[in-house]
Amino acid sequence: MVTPEVPGGEAPLGADSEVGRLRTVMLHRPGPELKRLTPRNNDRLLFDGIPWVSRAQDEHDGFAEALRSRGVEVLYLTELLTETFASDLARHHAITTTLNGLHLGDTLRDYLARFLGECSPADLTGYLTAGIRNDEVRGGQGIVTALLPSDDFLIDPLPNLLFTRDSSVWVRDRVAVTSLAMPARRRETQLTELIYTEHPRFAGTRRIHGWHHEHVEGGDVLLLAPGVIAVGVGERTTPAGVERLARQAFHADLAHTVLAVPIAQERATMHLDTVCTMVDVDKIVMYPNVADSLRAHAVTVADRSGEGAHELVLDVAPAEPFLVAAAKAMEIDTLHQIDTGLDPVTAEREQWDDGNNTLALAPRVAVAYERNVETNDRLEDAGIEVVRIAGSELGSGRGGPRCMSCPVSREPLPVD
Repeated sequence: MVTPEVPGGEAPLGADSEVGRLRTVMLHRPGPELKRLTPRNNDRLLFDGIPWVSRAQDEHDGFAEALRSRGVEVLYLTELLTETFASDLARHHAITTTLNGLHLGDTLRDYLARFLGECSPADLTGYLTAGIRNDEVRGGQGIVTALLPSDDFLIDPLPNLLFTRDSSVWVRDRVAVTSLAMPARRRETQLTELIYTEHPRFAGTRRIHGWHHEHVEGGDVLLLAPGVIAVGVGERTTPAGVERLARQAFHADLAHTVLAVPIAQERATMHLDTVCTMVDVDKIVMYPNVADSLRAHAVTVADRSGEGAHELVLDVAPAEPFLVAAAKAMEIDTLHQIDTGLDPVTAEREQWDDGNNTLALAPRVAVAYERNVETNDRLEDAGIEVVRIAGSELGSGRGGPRCMSCPVSREPLPVD
């Protein structure tokens, strides 16, 4: 994998697998945006409960320290965003896209544009991520401020920033800025794209996809092996999103096979990485209750005679069992499913608590929530070192260690 060197001697950007040694990761430490969750709005903001914020921060700090102790560089999204706002162009773009909703009206929009434009980079980051309520503004009074309830948000908070995996995913030396399906999350990718566009750390980074394209979420994208990408299609990622991502990946020679994997459109299985994650070059942990039914269509290029990505002719193979299709694409005999040996009830409980959502730090080393005792024991029985972290409060948004991390740099897997 050819990756560009970045300023300051940092690890080269990019990833060609889920399990190459992790060098650099982007996280978001829970902040004031989580304190905006209430029983009235938590469903709309996609949380299943109201987290104890200070405990969630402690748990997240433990997660970050576990990564650092294994030699992983930790970047924080809000710190990168604040540094990005040193650029006037980035500030203007962020403010404009944030205020383009139809619910504000001209009077309030003009006031907020002036107010945010005068903020420091750190304060601007705070307002754009934690939001602004109607009772917190000191100007722009008019019809909108008078008629909206005082505790309504004029700018919504972004509590799901915690799950940095979803808004971007690196495919070799390019970053795919994704398009998030749920209204509560759409601004996340706009801010993430600004970081990749304007922050000096990512100067020269080439991008694919984008927040304005068909829906693809990073939790649905698994780099099974160099050149093989699996993409879940379900509640968040659409068939059209998979097609665009596949065309871009093929056109840029980032992949030779994309596996389109239909998954149930349910909260418990919102992303492909909620049902399976890679823990070794040929081993995967998978929710037992779907292991026999999960299928995949192998998508390849049938004709490259056209010059543009949209001109490629794609071949879509009939559906096969996921493990069979994956092994063929990866050119290995077997993609081993680690048998967690769980009864259906225990499997469902640990699936809900993100037992199958692990973050590989290297081949056969994975971070997992400590609460999923049975799954973790089976992983260790299969030769996987499990780095256990607390997640009682972090899990209230339905996401595990993989969901909470965007690998920015992984070492390439050795070539046989």
